[in-house]
Amino acid sequence: MNEAAVNLGPLNGHSVGRILKEAVRRAATEIRKQRLTFEAHVKQGYGGSMNDVFTSADKAAQEVYLRTFTECFPGCGVIGEEDSLSIPAVAPVTAYFTVDPIDGTRAFIRRQSHGITTMVALVDQGEVISAYVGDISSDEVYGYRPGSWGIHRITNLDSFEPLDPAAFAPKAIGQVNGLLRDPVEAYGPETRELVQRFNNYEIMGSSIGAWAARLWKGEVSALLMPPGFETPWDSTPIIGISRKLGCVWLKPEGGQWVVYEPKLPLSTYRREHDALIVHSSCVRDGRLAL
Repeated sequence: MNEAAVNLGPLNGHSVGRILKEAVRRAATEIRKQRLTFEAHVKQGYGGSMNDVFTSADKAAQEVYLRTFTECFPGCGVIGEEDSLSIPAVAPVTAYFTVDPIDGTRAFIRRQSHGITTMVALVDQGEVISAYVGDISSDEVYGYRPGSWGIHRITNLDSFEPLDPAAFAPKAIGQVNGLLRDPVEAYGPETRELVQRFNNYEIMGSSIGAWAARLWKGEVSALLMPPGFETPWDSTPIIGISRKLGCVWLKPEGGQWVVYEPKLPLSTYRREHDALIVHSSCVRDGRLAL
C-alpha cells in the first residue's frame, strides 16, 4: 500500500502521550544497557570552561528521542542538550520538544543507584503541553499528556497514581521539610534565614528531575535553588509538571518572598537570584504566607 495514501488523521493528546512515554522507556532501556560499557568525554560547561561531561549513553538516548520526533512528529522543533542540538519548527508547525537524554550524567558515571533521569517536554505557544521525567533507577515516570487534567506517577507495572502536592502542603513555616540543591552557604542571607525556620531540610544534587519529583510526590514541601544556569532541557519539564501540580516560584525581594513567573528558556541563561518552589496554597497576595 502506498504510504502517501494512508490517512490516520491528526494525533490527539492520548496518542502524543503514549508515543512520548514509549520514547522515555526506550531511552531508559538504552541508558541501562550502557551502564557498564559507556564511554565518558569532557565537554564545555555552561560557564565556558571544559568542566562538564557527557557519555556515549547520553548521545544514544538523545538519538532515541530524535528518531521518535522525526518519525512521529515531522515539522516539530527540537532543542537537545548534546551536540548543541537545535532544530527549528517547520511552518505551519510551531511546537518544539526539549530533551535531556540523561539528567545526572555524573551520577550515571559514578554508577549511583539514584539521581539519574531522562526528560522530555513538548512546548507550543509558550505553554508546556506535555512533559515526562523517567527515573532510571526506580523505573518510574512522572508526567502528563496534552489535555490531561493532572500528573501521574507511573510505575513499572503500569499502575497510574495521580499526584497532588496540595495534600502535603504545610500550614506553617515550622512544618516545612525543604530540599536544597546545594549547601546552605551557596544561598543568600534571606534563604539561609528561611531555612533555619523549616522543620528540617536536606541537600540533594544529581538529577534536577529526581530532585523535583520529591516535591511532586509529597516527600518534601519546598524546593530551593541558588543562583545558577537555566536550560531548555532541564528547566522546561520541571516548570511544566510543577505548574500543572499547582506549584509556584518565589524569589527574595525587600525582605519577603514574592511570586515570579519562571521563564521558559530557548537557550541557556543565568538566573541571578535564589528560587523557592512551593504549592500555591502556601502563598497569599503573591507572597509566601507561611
